[in-house]
Amino acid sequence: MTIVSFQEQIQGWNAYIARAKNEDVVAQVYLKLERILSDFARAQVLPYTPASADVFNELRRRRIRIGTMDLRIGAIAMAGGMTVLTRNSVDFEKIPNLAIEDWTAPEP
Repeated sequence: MTIVSFQEQIQGWNAYIARAKNEDVVAQVYLKLERILSDFARAQVLPYTPASADVFNELRRRRIRIGTMDLRIGAIAMAGGMTVLTRNSVDFEKIPNLAIEDWTAPEP
């Protein structure tokens, strides 16, 4: 997991809380938010380092056209010499030299 993935999860649950129409829904969402926090606390969370930022900036200079968060995840992986495990191959394939795997795709 990356710190960027954690940020995306937290932003998503915060949005649900902000839109909740009643306190029963708020309570349910907070329970899910607590579970996400617990899961990430047990996981190895990969940081967004200065080396990741350098890779990100280079990819931006090369005008790679994918979302900022996905580009940051790709930069973390490239800076650490890692493979991105994703179902979102369409976007991540746009990053040159990024190793990706989609375990959900049918084998050829």
